Amino acid sequence: MNRENGRSIIVPMDHGLTVGPIKGIEKSLGDMVNKIALGGANAVLGHIGIPLYAHRGYGPDIGLILHLSGSTSISPDSNYKVLVNTVLEAVKLGADGVSLHINIGTKSDPEMLEILGDVSRECREYGMPLIAMMYPRGENIEDEYDVEVVKIAARVAAELGADIVKTNWTGDPDSFKEVVDGCMAPVIIAGGEKSGIEGVLEVTKNSIDVGGAGVAYGRNVFQSEDPIKFVKALYLIVHK
Repeated sequence: MNRENGRSIIVPMDHGLTVGPIKGIEKSLGDMVNKIALGGANAVLGHIGIPLYAHRGYGPDIGLILHLSGSTSISPDSNYKVLVNTVLEAVKLGADGVSLHINIGTKSDPEMLEILGDVSRECREYGMPLIAMMYPRGENIEDEYDVEVVKIAARVAAELGADIVKTNWTGDPDSFKEVVDGCMAPVIIAGGEKSGIEGVLEVTKNSIDVGGAGVAYGRNVFQSEDPIKFVKALYLIVHK
């Protein structure tokens, strides 16, 4: 997080555990991390494979957020994100923060809320920042972008001690302002499926204008034609 404005540009690269080696994050993870760093992102986010296989001996510094939960797309319950790592492992790695993915509205959300509460307590014990990725998703959710369910998801994370909340853009600035105003923790927006650059930049600006604290864009960054240029464009919106 930028200390001057309290905002962040985070690039999640945790997709490999969920959907396998998709375009942009095949084998040479270090090259992509370097491009993201050169663009001016604050941090990359991923599983233990990022520090193990994408460590660079060159290029600008960039923060590391270790992702602690996951599931695969071929699981019988892919909405259930289980713990796959620990806060202590993040401390040993020298990570700058940890993250959890929690789906609210699915049949397994009680178990995931318990995980969030436990990890939040552990983070406070070690002084480790926690990003909660909160998605209204599952059997009880008709529209995961509806402001009413997004507000609940974001607030749940803050109530359980998350330092930063990542959640869905609700489609327009007025409704997203409701999410920001209803959450004590800073709120950053998720990118979702890859989409057009101009649209992504417009959404980014709209979110910042109503009090959003930044972005966490994965595929829109690492699958773009020029990740360095794209991150630089985000930087001009988020940090200027």
